[in-house]
Amino acid sequence: MLDLVVHGGQLVDGTGAPPRAADVGVRDGRIVTVGPPGSVPAGDAAQTVDAAGKVVCPGFIDVHTHYDAQLWWDPSASPSSQHGVTTVLGGNCGFTLAPLRPRDGRPDPAEADYLRRMMARVEGMPLQALESGVAWGWESFAEYLDGLDGRTAVNAGFLLGHCALRRYVMGPAAIGSAADGDAVAAMAAGLHAALEAGALGLSTTLSGTHSDGDGQPVASRWAERDELLALARAVGEHEGTFLEGIVPGCLDMFSDDEIELLAELSAAAGRPLNWNVLTIDSAAPLRVPRQLEASRRARELGGRVIALTMPTLVPMNMSLGTFCALHLIPGWGEVMRLPIAARVDALRDEAVQARLLAAAHDPAAGVLLRLTDFGRYVIGDTYSPANDGLSGRVVADIAAERGREPFAVLVEIAAADDLRTVLWPMPTDNNPESWALRARTWQHEDVLLGGSDAGAHLDRMAGAPYPTRFLGDCLRGRRLVGLERAVAMMTGEPAAAFGLRGRGVVATGNAADLVVFDPATIDSEPARLVADLPSGAARLTAGSVGVEAVFVNGTRIVTGGRATGATPGTLLRSGRDTRTVSTR
Repeated sequence: MLDLVVHGGQLVDGTGAPPRAADVGVRDGRIVTVGPPGSVPAGDAAQTVDAAGKVVCPGFIDVHTHYDAQLWWDPSASPSSQHGVTTVLGGNCGFTLAPLRPRDGRPDPAEADYLRRMMARVEGMPLQALESGVAWGWESFAEYLDGLDGRTAVNAGFLLGHCALRRYVMGPAAIGSAADGDAVAAMAAGLHAALEAGALGLSTTLSGTHSDGDGQPVASRWAERDELLALARAVGEHEGTFLEGIVPGCLDMFSDDEIELLAELSAAAGRPLNWNVLTIDSAAPLRVPRQLEASRRARELGGRVIALTMPTLVPMNMSLGTFCALHLIPGWGEVMRLPIAARVDALRDEAVQARLLAAAHDPAAGVLLRLTDFGRYVIGDTYSPANDGLSGRVVADIAAERGREPFAVLVEIAAADDLRTVLWPMPTDNNPESWALRARTWQHEDVLLGGSDAGAHLDRMAGAPYPTRFLGDCLRGRRLVGLERAVAMMTGEPAAAFGLRGRGVVATGNAADLVVFDPATIDSEPARLVADLPSGAARLTAGSVGVEAVFVNGTRIVTGGRATGATPGTLLRSGRDTRTVSTR
């Protein structure tokens, strides 16, 4: 007797093979048979799914998420699971909620507060949600993993974040200080313990945009090269592990030193290292070849550096009243950090506007220049009668009507809403040339799809729906790749790159992580702001279209685009649930 039969569907198995009609039989969370239609009698199963006219494929794997906190209050990892994601990897960018430095034999509340404020600043997680929605009773990374084990709808695995590890060992001295030999040895010992408990590897960041809740560079940014290499070597001593690293040039162009560092870290571990995110724009034709130099150099040294890139344009919600990328433009921070009332006054000052505009158009702004064409912003939600009728309109059009400069008009609109106005920057890379460049870049052996940041930047972006958006685009839009290739890019390929055992491919013996979707309608709903987080905090989210069912380990977690409440997910632990992908 089988637990589940999915029959009559077009199977796209995750290997890149052409679709074929097939039945899939499941028992005890595993696929036990894959055969032609009718090979598995429907009456021989406790549950039968009629997939006629639908596509059946492996569950999608999102390799770059920040669900470390959200899974404590939302086991379904929404909206990712609604879009067919069955496996998420967290602990990225050097940030985790564990380990927690103890005091008097218990986790220190002050250290928990430090990590909460850091996550609120660097990853855009509302502080009130972190305070009320997460249990903070652990000290070790092992205890953190154990706390989530058995309570998630999706499969979830976590890297250990360098920032929490360094803070655990060095305390407040982790900020502003290099580590001496004893501290590096203690960090390596803590990393070994986490890896033995099931951490998937180590993540770290040197990005200049990553500051803690006090505005100071996060702990890992104070690490010297010897510390980073020692930790990389520790990762390489454990089965089924990998690295993730962020350096300042990730969003634009790597320096020679950054290329060498990424390559050396991967080679030292003998494990893949991935970084986020490769932005592709035909207006910057040198960026892709330059960024992929890190991959070429890594292979020379005996490593592998994998670039993550997104196959869709991610909607970005911004406002002048909350922290966003505009704060990072050189010269903007001192104004954007002012209290709201003072910020409004400053922004309305024409001299301040002139100074900010000059800084916004300075080449020193780098990749942020794509956000400084203020006429190309679309007005989203507004909150003042003065702004009635402006939602959905382009700032350049409003500015032309008013006979004023776009930035001055944008400020005028936002000031009337006490800076709460939702702003949507129109992408600069949504053109045929950029999409053609993306399609070519996806063919590179060291490029993988990913970088959703799901679970982070909750009020500003919605990257989680990329699987359904990408499939809809492949089936009915630009059609840059075929269906079987699109599915493989989100299932079999990431599973192979990171050594996920028995996942990513529909095959006998593998875990029954399955998605059933309608190829005629598969897509994402538009992103919307919803106040459904703990303590009433808001986030951007989007439902799916055409997702009939999602199964994790043979149990349905989504039906008709809605979570069922089941929690069959596996807490993925290195070695047990991953195999070593050696680069040597």
